[in-house]
Amino acid sequence: MQKPNPISLLSLLFIILIFAKNVSGQSVYKDKPFSQDFSIKFYTDTTKSTLLQAAADRNGNIQILAKEGLQHVYDGQFLYPGTIRPDNTYRFMKDKKVAAIASYQQQFVYLTDSEVLSNAWAGTLFSKHTLPNANLFAGGKDFEFLISDGKSLQLIKDSQNLWSGKLPDDEIQGLAYQKNANQFWVLGKKSLYLFAVAGKKLTKALEGSNFTSFDITKKESNVTIGTTDGYITFNIATGKQAGPIQKKLPVTNITAVKEINGKIWFGSNQGAFALRTDDKFDYYYGERWLPGNNVTDIAQGPKNSVLILSKKGLGQIVFKSMTLEEKALLFEDQVRARHIRNGFNATLVGLNHGDLSSGRMEDSDNDGLWTSMYLGGEIFRYAVTKDPEALQNCRESLDAMERLYSVTHIAGFPARSFERSGHINELHDRDRWQHSPEKEWDWKSTTSSDEIIGHIFAFGAMAELVDDPSMKKRAVALIDTVMSHIVKNDMYLIDFDGKPTLWGKWHPDYVNSFPKNVGDRKLNSSNIVGMLQTAYHFTKKEKYKKKAFELMTKYGYLDNMMRPMSVIGKAPEDADEHSKHMSDGWNHSDDEMYFVGYWGLYRYAFNDTLKAKYKQSIIDHWQAERPEKEGAWNIFTALTGTKEFDLNEAVWYLQEHPVDLVDWVIKNSHRKDIEIVEPNFRKQTTKEVLPPDERPIQRHNGNMFNLDRNGGNGNSEHSAGDIWLLPYWMGRYLGVITAPQK
Repeated sequence: MQKPNPISLLSLLFIILIFAKNVSGQSVYKDKPFSQDFSIKFYTDTTKSTLLQAAADRNGNIQILAKEGLQHVYDGQFLYPGTIRPDNTYRFMKDKKVAAIASYQQQFVYLTDSEVLSNAWAGTLFSKHTLPNANLFAGGKDFEFLISDGKSLQLIKDSQNLWSGKLPDDEIQGLAYQKNANQFWVLGKKSLYLFAVAGKKLTKALEGSNFTSFDITKKESNVTIGTTDGYITFNIATGKQAGPIQKKLPVTNITAVKEINGKIWFGSNQGAFALRTDDKFDYYYGERWLPGNNVTDIAQGPKNSVLILSKKGLGQIVFKSMTLEEKALLFEDQVRARHIRNGFNATLVGLNHGDLSSGRMEDSDNDGLWTSMYLGGEIFRYAVTKDPEALQNCRESLDAMERLYSVTHIAGFPARSFERSGHINELHDRDRWQHSPEKEWDWKSTTSSDEIIGHIFAFGAMAELVDDPSMKKRAVALIDTVMSHIVKNDMYLIDFDGKPTLWGKWHPDYVNSFPKNVGDRKLNSSNIVGMLQTAYHFTKKEKYKKKAFELMTKYGYLDNMMRPMSVIGKAPEDADEHSKHMSDGWNHSDDEMYFVGYWGLYRYAFNDTLKAKYKQSIIDHWQAERPEKEGAWNIFTALTGTKEFDLNEAVWYLQEHPVDLVDWVIKNSHRKDIEIVEPNFRKQTTKEVLPPDERPIQRHNGNMFNLDRNGGNGNSEHSAGDIWLLPYWMGRYLGVITAPQK
């Protein structure tokens, strides 16, 4: 019998503590604090300073060495960048020719052309040396310092030269101190040396090439060496290189190496990355994290942060302990502060390089859909917490949604959006805008099916879960209004011109015109049946039930819905051009319409037999979506009561999603640590999906395998309302995510 593995037992205990079961036997995530990372950025004027090193002291001060002298950071907080300015704190330091800066015993220490000094310890540290070009140093035991000018070495203490030496035929790149053995390590461009303080002996430990930077790592058992093409691990105990050079990295051109709180960080010419316990990397690229991608130095920062210095400024990566609920409340504030336009859940656009004060809220073709998803999240929030703020948020969004129907003055036909008159030429798609009979208002026409399915989802959830009689009544009336319009108009959504909109078509002549393997045939069948079920559930009007069964039995909509996702693909060669166009690849907007519609499809099913079939169809779809680790689709799947719905991946999505929702330029396609797959119908680019905080910000209708975002750096900010709050509060309502646990 094998002995139990203590690591496995600890892992099992952790899983038991974090996950439990609900009354349906589903896994439940117990909301405990996790480490949320975000960046505070400090920009420099590159025409006035060249940044070299960064350090922090025990007081939380951050200091930066530039060629022009000492600098420090000013102002700066999350989403509101600070600046880097000359440091005049100690005015007489301006007389010193500081060549290097370090944190020693959590205090600032400086290397100049003639001494090592500090303003800490009442200024008593003042140790002279005789290397006028010294630019490297490391602190050892009891204020001993090893210094170098790139050629020579000196060990000094109290202005005494304890030892001098050189590296034969090599240029010194860096110095580091190993505390547990009282010895220094010296890195050259092609060699690694050990300097034993006790014996004053310099010994070559390793030969190589293209070394750039290094640090003592893994509880001082290894030396990790960066090169221009990967990194090397040198085992101190064996005195040998541990394995081949590592090149499966985000970037192989390493410019800095630093271990901080047990995690090894690497700088490169394309951002920074940190080695995780699973031997993969957390990658920090672009201005979501860093002012610039050309990293020159990495240092431990104050209050559990990491300082990443680039040529354009400093990125302070902060790690803050928070629960999912605390993250939700942060996002609630973000939405209310910057993303509510006439009650709609809107995007902030027109930003000047991430400057939130410069933006404006923009209308969207999908104002109704994005607002429906935000409203759904607030409905679930209210159902769980009974928070009056959540109820008021619901009320204001309902006002906006309701006005979509009244502003058109077309019975049962909702606008895509509405806006004040007078600036129609500034609006997107101005040819779609119509003047409303209501003075000073315009509305956007050509409303689509994705709007309607979003409306029905939110109105149904409100009618069921919000205990305000007036709001319930209004929600049911809106369901009845739009569904009456559709049924009356022979399963079409009729616009101001008396014609069906491009996508508002659920008639069998349209739906069944698609070949059986084209996704729109399955999608439209699923959506319209779910909408008719919702209408019948709340109004009890037989016309909705009759029409739904007619579509399912006479016109094959149930067969369409039950068709497995595995058969969905490109239209055959003999298909019409519209079918070919609609099936050129996997449509992730369709996924959004499916899952939002599953609420009404499953929850308000006409009978248990149909409910079982719907569950089968939903789980079949979810199986196809699993590689994306999409938090919303996993949580929506949980509404069926299935025991397996990838809860840990849903929690991963919620935890790993960045709190900075600005659309910064993001690039991953150059990475050497990801496995690119062959082009395919699902548009999956990599074998494994990247974490949300390493990829572009996108809504649920985006491809989670998108690797890059080019152009428009920092020109808009997404709302967390539909992206994050909907899956979180839905998970809370369904009981698969708990309130914060003590």
